[in-house]
Amino acid sequence: MAASGDVRSSNKLRVFESLDDLATDLAEYIAQLSEVFVRERGFFTIALTGGSLINLMGKLSEAPYNKTVDWTKWYVFWADERAVGKNHVDSNYRLMKDGFLSKVSILNSHIYSINDNLTVEQAAREYEFMIRQLVKVRTIDVSESNDCPKFDLIVLELGSDGHLASLFPHHILLQHKEEWVTYLTDSPEPPPERITFTLPVINSASNIAMLAVGDDKAMIVKRVVDCIADGLDAALPAQMVNPSEGKLVWFLDKSSASFLDAKADENEHGGIQH
Repeated sequence: MAASGDVRSSNKLRVFESLDDLATDLAEYIAQLSEVFVRERGFFTIALTGGSLINLMGKLSEAPYNKTVDWTKWYVFWADERAVGKNHVDSNYRLMKDGFLSKVSILNSHIYSINDNLTVEQAAREYEFMIRQLVKVRTIDVSESNDCPKFDLIVLELGSDGHLASLFPHHILLQHKEEWVTYLTDSPEPPPERITFTLPVINSASNIAMLAVGDDKAMIVKRVVDCIADGLDAALPAQMVNPSEGKLVWFLDKSSASFLDAKADENEHGGIQH
């Protein structure tokens, strides 16, 4: 398991021998952040995605977290979603509900899924409007630098092509600066229609957890981490994650970290400086 430390300390890489170790540490990290923000703000706002995260989040529904986390203070959002029905096999909402949300006592009224009865464009606009309303009443915090929503935690998974959420390499959406939530109809991965947070919203988060697991992520992890650490020009979406007022923590298994240089101790690499 990764070395212990202040959950809100400098940006760092955490590397784990097994997925179980990774899931355990991720659960502890999220639970600690929840406790901090509930104490400071009275709420905990978290934005999720799909992929491997869904299985890893399951640890939070187990002891001790199922009893110790104040689930009634959680507000759950999606950093991206496929434009499919809520019962569809590709729905991030359905997968997260089945694997995690249905097993803990988060209030249904605090789970903000995307409206699957609208067109993808309409759904994106409605989701942004809803977030704006919650920012107005400060359920969601606001960034002091750009007035974007400042989620307490956004959890993302690195794609093997360097994408995150539904922001893909060389896509026009990477240039979107004004919108908080946008959409695409030409995703290079199926299904083609998706809704996603924009980069300014992602980079306004107080905390970002970036996950990468498996051999197929090793090369892209090295490209992204080296780019950030060396201050190189960013070309891939994941290289553009640079929280202006927050912290970025990477959660990697041994396979995805296999091309990284050995640093610090065997479980935790040094901080990434921005």
